[in-house]
Amino acid sequence: MLVTAAWLATGCGFGEPATDTPPAPRAAIERGQRLLAQYQCGSCHAIPGVASAGGQAASSLAGFGARSYIAGRLPNQPALLAQWIAKPQSLVPGTLMPDMGVTPADANDMAAYLVAQKP
Repeated sequence: MLVTAAWLATGCGFGEPATDTPPAPRAAIERGQRLLAQYQCGSCHAIPGVASAGGQAASSLAGFGARSYIAGRLPNQPALLAQWIAKPQSLVPGTLMPDMGVTPADANDMAAYLVAQKP
């Protein structure tokens, strides 16, 4: 029963991230914030601090840095998040998250912004 409760608590996407990684440079975080708007991620997601990011078709990305999982399945680690942003279908075939043509460099900065978002 306790194991089930612990699984449910982390499965909802909140809790400690999977790794303790040092924070990204401020410039990368700021660039990631701009890129999330440029790639129109807010068409589907609500993303605090990102212009025109009030989408409701997908989950809100508020407090993303405190989540344990990406899309409820992948450990929330910056490198894996960047891969998810750039090529989501390569990690979860059939996911509703589209490939938006994000370059790996841009995906790293976008991940830096999202990981920095804590409640």
